[in-house]
Amino acid sequence: MDATLLAKGIIIVAWFAALAFGERLLPAAPRPPHGAGRLVRNVSLFGANTLMNPFIILPISIAAASFQLWTRPVLPFWPGLALDLLIMDCWSYIWHRANHESRFLWRFHRVHHLDRFLDTTSAARFHPGEVLISALARAPIIILADVQITSLAVFDTLVFLAAVFHHSNVRLPHRFEETLRLLIVTPSHHWVHHHVARADTDSNYGAVFTIWDRLFASWSPHARTRDMPIGAGDEPDEALPALAVAPFVAQPTSQ
Repeated sequence: MDATLLAKGIIIVAWFAALAFGERLLPAAPRPPHGAGRLVRNVSLFGANTLMNPFIILPISIAAASFQLWTRPVLPFWPGLALDLLIMDCWSYIWHRANHESRFLWRFHRVHHLDRFLDTTSAARFHPGEVLISALARAPIIILADVQITSLAVFDTLVFLAAVFHHSNVRLPHRFEETLRLLIVTPSHHWVHHHVARADTDSNYGAVFTIWDRLFASWSPHARTRDMPIGAGDEPDEALPALAVAPFVAQPTSQ
């Protein structure tokens, strides 16, 4: 397990560094000035969630994967892994959509959407309450589908790598991105999800694969533009203390 966690950490850091460099070398949209406060907010939320992960989030996943409600028919490793990844990615789509449709869940998820610009740091900007609720909500799915702990480790790594990629501000060749978007969530696809227009915010929910948006009719017909504004409507981003307590005191205007 220690070797697996080390390998996961190395892969994540290398991927993050590569995309952080890429989005500064080839930005898709101009970076707003005076972004130090935003960077502090995003990194602080990421730090809080990182500290919480080994003590709360990871034990929840391990306990769920270890719980033997039933035993799924044995599959060879790769088909079994592929099935688990599809199950968890479909669940991620459903859960993400629920975070937009439930007033209670939106209170937490809104913290992510208050970011007025997208880059690699946006991938880790989530309220710790949302991360905890998400871990608890997916535990029954892990149990019911008999998802293996190895598959969870692979999926959690994959979904974070995908999040860093599709939140990044890196400019990709148009034709390449349009082709990739047929299967994989790309920066342009996800940027539309963060558009201030509510109809776009309530679309493009995919985490890794875009197939779920096609299957469940949540694919936005709009294309990203270089000056497309993002955020939670006209709500301004908030200071870190306000973000921490926002789900408990704020009345979301977007729901």
